[in-house]
Amino acid sequence: MKNVLITRIDDRLIHGQVVTAWIKVYPINKILIIDDELSKNQLMLRIYKAAAPAGVEVILMNQMDAAEFLLDEPLKGENIMVLVKVPEVIEMMIEKGLRISKVILGGMGATEKRKRFNRNVSASDDEVASFKRIIEKGIAIIYQLVPNDREVDVKDLL
Repeated sequence: MKNVLITRIDDRLIHGQVVTAWIKVYPINKILIIDDELSKNQLMLRIYKAAAPAGVEVILMNQMDAAEFLLDEPLKGENIMVLVKVPEVIEMMIEKGLRISKVILGGMGATEKRKRFNRNVSASDDEVASFKRIIEKGIAIIYQLVPNDREVDVKDLL
């Protein structure tokens, strides 16, 4: 299995906090964005690659390809950050065999289907149910915008 250092839910994917905070604290050299729709969009891939810091490779894959990729043997020195927009993608990765001990929850913006349950996090009923199923599997989900912020256990917010 690949060496995944951070698994993060953040609907903004690659943005300032990811680039300036998380990648400086962890020796990330690959960012894997898992999103079925975006994986078909070459323009967005170019935008995300441009937003990443020098020396960090950005890969954009659909869920099935990402599951296969993550279960492959790790390359020497490869340190991956997995970014997804919604918890259901993490849940699918777990079902495919990816071992995760902790998920970091960043921002999930408000929509008409989502209700706010923390500062920068809104979630639909389906997303909340997904959080609960992930937690029931013994995987911690913590809310933390940047590494210096205090970790908040999502279980306490639900």
